[in-house]
Amino acid sequence: MPTLILVRHGRSTANTGGVLAGWTPGVALDERGTAQAAALPDRLAGLPLAAAVTSPLQRCRETLAPLLAARPDLPLHTDERIGECHYGDWSGRKIAELVDEPLWEVVQRHPAAAAFPGGESVRAMQARAVDAVREWNARIEEEHGADAVYVMCSHGDIVKSLVADALGLHLDLFQRIAVDPCSVTAIRYTRLRPFLLRLGDTGELRGLAPHTEPAAPAEGSEADGVVGGGAGAP
Repeated sequence: MPTLILVRHGRSTANTGGVLAGWTPGVALDERGTAQAAALPDRLAGLPLAAAVTSPLQRCRETLAPLLAARPDLPLHTDERIGECHYGDWSGRKIAELVDEPLWEVVQRHPAAAAFPGGESVRAMQARAVDAVREWNARIEEEHGADAVYVMCSHGDIVKSLVADALGLHLDLFQRIAVDPCSVTAIRYTRLRPFLLRLGDTGELRGLAPHTEPAAPAEGSEADGVVGGGAGAP
């Protein structure tokens, strides 16, 4: 079966603003996110990509734009099932406010039971994303062969939920996974099991340095999983 290259979108204005974007329209890449996207073609230069699949949201489409410009023959497909979690009434709100909501602790400790008011559950988000990947795996294999490689640009919580599925982790553990903006996660699918080949690879290690300042209020406690994915290294 194919190898999936999962790219989280580049850093967005919502990431740096500490806002949970969800499906809020008009959320674009910021200056650094644009630079991250511009570097993506070189990072993926050695890969014979069969196709690209993207979330319909602007920040994902902007992330893939330089890659598509560098590879004009690369087919592009859009799939709403890999769009960001529908956070409902939480969408567009500051994360610094959301950490005081009773639901925040559920999202952190028992996300399999979390459902966003006016939105969807974390379980539903994972289920639709996993279904999308399985269907794209079958389609890519049928059209390009079992050794094909394809790229998919999505969002932090989607990528984390797909990694949890690949590793056989219960959804309650997916907050232990972190993927920075424009990071690359690679999963090779086989008939019997997936193999996680890369996780959150950005090609730089600044994010591993000790924090010299307290965590920004926009990101909640340092022990919390960052809902929506966070802004990455400073």
